[in-house]
Amino acid sequence: MHPRRELSAPTAPAPWQRTALGANLLAPDGGLGVTIFEEMTSLALETGAINLGQGFPDEDGPLEIREAARAAIAAGANQYAPGKGIAELREAVSAHQERFYGLTPDPATEVIVTTGATEGIAASLLALAGPGDEVLTFEPFYDSYGAVIGLSGATHVTAPLLAPDFLPDMAALESAFNGRTRVVLLNNPHNPTGAVFPRQVLQRILELAEQHNSVVVTDEVYEHLTFGVRHVPVASLPGAAGRTITISSAGKTFSLTGWKIGWLSGPEDLVAAVRTVKQFLTYSSGTPFQSAIAAGLALPDAFYDGIAADLERKRDILSAGLRAAGFDVFTPQGTYFVNVDTAPLGITDSVDLARRLPGLVGVAAIPVPVFCHPEGADRTRSLLRFAFCKKTAVLEEAAGRLATLGRKL
Repeated sequence: MHPRRELSAPTAPAPWQRTALGANLLAPDGGLGVTIFEEMTSLALETGAINLGQGFPDEDGPLEIREAARAAIAAGANQYAPGKGIAELREAVSAHQERFYGLTPDPATEVIVTTGATEGIAASLLALAGPGDEVLTFEPFYDSYGAVIGLSGATHVTAPLLAPDFLPDMAALESAFNGRTRVVLLNNPHNPTGAVFPRQVLQRILELAEQHNSVVVTDEVYEHLTFGVRHVPVASLPGAAGRTITISSAGKTFSLTGWKIGWLSGPEDLVAAVRTVKQFLTYSSGTPFQSAIAAGLALPDAFYDGIAADLERKRDILSAGLRAAGFDVFTPQGTYFVNVDTAPLGITDSVDLARRLPGLVGVAAIPVPVFCHPEGADRTRSLLRFAFCKKTAVLEEAAGRLATLGRKL
């Protein structure tokens, strides 16, 4: 089906300079420096600003899941879980995939539990790509993608997502594929843009992957956080199941980001290759949390509908403040994030504005160019990303502060 490559270590240090965050990771002397995420968090602390840069909730997830974790700890579930995850959670993941998407991965051989989606992504790329291969992502892209691709020794190739809807430039996407495209890494719903790719776009990505014998790795952590549109997993498309690894996690769905419980599913041969790498990363983690998340995946439809509706209301609160500030707001169809264009304010350098914003109005954000390679950074240089996964009162305060921006520039 897909020829396996021997796993090999890169022959040179990981090419950090090629990652999206290269300019922000490297200090002037060439050593590892401070990322802009750390910088914005520090500025928020120093100024007392509301931190809408990092995408984590400020409220805990459902009480029943937290109580299930406490019960598991009390019952003695505190030692290593099996490397592929406890059977209860693997079975719950399989049931979840069937319930929502009609997919039926075998929990014994086609599902593994990971230390968050981040480990699932890292293990997949390290297992499936190496020197001489290319990994294709869309741009802007989640920051860890570039770093892990660098660690694998593969070459990172991108295809742009274009405002205002942040869907792929299809001509550029088609030209980005070639015989060396080993993996297509697809984040959908998409961070940082908030786009949710429609079925026809996903079908074309799959067709190109089939044409070039590429594996599709999908990061679907925001699968239940969409607004007025339905998430379509690539694996549910005709012909996709044999070449697709699907990754998700509990962090975003249940607002339990600190638990770091993720999972992936796919055909047995690909999952086995990923598991081989995963066992040398963390082996296993979060034993009592795994059984608690298994219970969470069985929550009724009303829970899943409710979290999306609540987040949509929060999106609209923050967006109103951003429009009052004078930004051009790109309304997201999913995720925790809303992007804005600073150009209507006469500002074309979002990195500079991000550094000034905490002092100006007491709100911190992340400039979108840090999620891009140099060409993409130039294309997105006036864009800022704000997170709205916060308490309503916090977002209302942030919206009020942002509305004063025009008077302070």
